[in-house]
Formats: sequence, structure tokens, C-alpha cells
Amino acid sequence: MTTSRPIRVGFLGAGRISDLHAIEYLQNSSTEIAAVCDSNIEIANSQARKWGIESTTRTVSSIDDVLNDPTIDMVEILLPHHLHLSVARKAVESGKAVSLQKPMAVSLEEADKIVELSRNSSRPFKIFENFVFFPPALKAKELIDSGSIGDPITIRLKTNPGKGQHAWEVPVGAEKWRQNRAEAGGGPLVFDDGHHKFALAWFFMGRPTRVHSFIGETARGDGYLFDAPAMISFEFEGGTMGNLEVVYSPDLEVTGPYYPQDDRIEITGTKGVIWINCGHGYLGNPPSISLYRDGVVTDFHDIPRGWEQSFIKSTRHFIDVVANGGQPKLSAEEGREILKFALAAEKSGKTGKTIDLALERCSQ
Repeated sequence: MTTSRPIRVGFLGAGRISDLHAIEYLQNSSTEIAAVCDSNIEIANSQARKWGIESTTRTVSSIDDVLNDPTIDMVEILLPHHLHLSVARKAVESGKAVSLQKPMAVSLEEADKIVELSRNSSRPFKIFENFVFFPPALKAKELIDSGSIGDPITIRLKTNPGKGQHAWEVPVGAEKWRQNRAEAGGGPLVFDDGHHKFALAWFFMGRPTRVHSFIGETARGDGYLFDAPAMISFEFEGGTMGNLEVVYSPDLEVTGPYYPQDDRIEITGTKGVIWINCGHGYLGNPPSISLYRDGVVTDFHDIPRGWEQSFIKSTRHFIDVVANGGQPKLSAEEGREILKFALAAEKSGKTGKTIDLALERCSQ
């Protein structure tokens, strides 16, 4: 896209997570947020005021008002998962570049239709995933690719929601639809948030081949449920392995301004081990990354670890693709691979069976 004016962006959905999606658009000189849409117009107005763009940005309650505006070049689709296919189709038909929030759909059948939409689109189409742009993850990948731990053998991921004195408030509406599997596609931790972890497992280790899950259930104090504790094991092409541990600790204090949730990763290779010690938030003040090799631990304290950095880098990458061409990350095909991973974990948890991803459609 060659243009002398900024790329004009429309937000379809202005919920809690939109604050992080907006950062790069607001600070990047090549973009401007032209419209903010939410079914609750007061939410759209509030976000425009918060972002300091109320005098220059349209706020509307109808998605069609954004999609029918020929001056808007691209859209951020930040809606409940069951709406992704229908809105993505409209966005592509209206000629917009699309950034579609993860997970891309609630089933592989829907994902297949979105992949086809992306292939037929004349504009870039991205499944938004920020953790593969998280600076500690990028540095760890760089170290692994340079041979710092030899050949990777296993990956262990752990995610641990708790409580946080400074955590942001999540609207009741956002909590409610994530409890509805028809709208969310799966559980809030294993499927929805789990997308980040399955994406990281894919990022570091490649394509998974088999998945087995044990998924429990824990009542929260607010009447909602978490799909935890959970343990998901997986095998990758080449025989390497990994697991994801999901634990809800209601009285665990987690530092950070966003979700009160800690994430940790351990990758073991033939010559060493790498630990990523942060994610959404962090416990205490550990180094962003630690590397063990040849009897020596090297700590990396200077890697930016604010979760917002992953959103900034992911958005910046897509802006460059829209402006200059190239391959978005995640492409729709890549997003489908990770969705299949997440759906396999859900299916195994329900059936108690190991899921062979080569054979299963993993429909819900």
C-alpha cells in the first residue's frame, strides 16, 4: 500500500484488551485510529476519550458504519470468538486489511472458511498473536537458534492466574461471554488464554503431532469457573515433547498492571537450559531470561518485559506489512495450526483420549 496519508484504522470492539491494541496505532506516525466501534456506544466514547482522540475519531455502535467507510484502510476485530467469521467475511468483502483477534474461530470448519477468505483477499490478513513478539521470547529464540542450548528436546510452559493489587479491572460482560463455550469456543484458560501458550510451543518447537489433556475445574469467588488445574502434554514432529501446566492460585499475589497472571517457560536442550521468567506479569523481580550452559548461569536483566511490548511489536509488524508488503505473523494458515492445537487439548480433556492431530478434525 503506497499512500501519502496515514493508514486509517477502525476498531471493531472496544473492550478491555483494546487498550493494548491501540498503543502502537496512537504512537506510530504512519497510522491513525479513524473509528472506534462498540455495541455499547458509551464504551466506544470512553475509549476515544481515554486515548485522547475523541475530537478526531468517529465513535459508532454499528460495525457496518466502519466497514462501509471507504477511507478506512484496515480493521482490528476485537469481538467474541463466535463472531469472528461473520465479521471477518464482511471486512474482507469491504476491501479492508484485517487483524483478527486470536483464537481465529471456535471450530476448524470456521477456520477453514477464514483461511479461504484470507487467500481471496486483496489486502493483508493477520491472526493477532502477541506472545510470539514478546521481547523475552524473541531473545530466547535468538539464543536457541544460535545454538546456546544445543538441540531443543522439551518445553515446559506454566501459566498461573492469581490476584494483583494493581491489576486492571475486567468488565463483567467480558467475563460472562468467556464462560459461554458456544461463544468462546472453549475454556477461558486452556483454550482462550492457552492460545498464547500453544503459539509459543509452536514458535519454539514446531508443529505438534499428539496432545493429551487432564483439565479440572475450579470455582472462583465471583461465581465464575476456571478450567484449572490442567495439564496438557504434547509431542512434536521429530519426537520432541512438551507440556502446559495451568494453575489457579486465588491468593497468589502477581505483580503487573494487566491480568494478575504469571507465565514461565523452560526449554531444555542437549547442551543447556533457557528459562523465560515472565509473561502477563511476574512473581517477584526475576531476570527476564536465564541461560544455563557449561556449568554457568547467565541472567538477562535488560530485556524489556512489559506485556504491552508484545502488542506494540505485533502491531508494528502488521503496519509494516500493510504499508510495504510481506507475510503477516500469524497468517491465517498459521492461526489455524494453533487453533487445531488448542481444540485438540479441549477434546482430549473431554474424552480422556490422546488426540492425533494428523487424523483429527478436532471439531467442538
